[in-house]
Amino acid sequence: MDSDLYRDITDFAHDNPSWLQHLVELWTEVGLVLFGVLFVVCWWRARRAGSTAMALALLAPLATAAAYVSSEVIKSLVDEERPCRAVKGAATSLITCPANGDWSFPSNHATIAGGAAVALALAWPRIWALTVPMALLMAFSRVYVGVHYPHDVAVGLLLGTAVAFFFAKAGTRPVRSLVESMRAGGNGAALWLTGPGAPLHARR
Repeated sequence: MDSDLYRDITDFAHDNPSWLQHLVELWTEVGLVLFGVLFVVCWWRARRAGSTAMALALLAPLATAAAYVSSEVIKSLVDEERPCRAVKGAATSLITCPANGDWSFPSNHATIAGGAAVALALAWPRIWALTVPMALLMAFSRVYVGVHYPHDVAVGLLLGTAVAFFFAKAGTRPVRSLVESMRAGGNGAALWLTGPGAPLHARR
């Protein structure tokens, strides 16, 4: 059933104009870079926010990294072959099929995208309207270019979301205490990293 959906999506991709194919191929890699840019923007704006906001901003890339590690662990246990080699009669993948031993389940890209979307939304609530569509598009693009099954990306999104959410929630209190200590200490490097925090009138 999943192989049939994979064939449908890859056939759809081949029916699209070349400019759209190239755009999706570009997004499947550049999207991760854009998440990285958002991490930096989130951290920068949190420098003049409360300690909880800064803690979540610092945790966002770490939570996403934890999600990625979890997907790598599962990959090493499941050893699912890539659909671009395993599905008979499917259209040729738009990008080079990953080498043997680079397993398919779950999708690292989808896991990272799901984790980043949630971690950023926790630190910067209004950004969810951007990060969630970005993550969904990233997941779809991995099937579109032919290197993942739909279930690979669906599980990747769920895994990234769950791991990043619990990692960020578990780390908020200790990292918030660290941020408050660094801000109170007045050390130049520490203040540059954490920022001065919210103005006094905004803390009331």
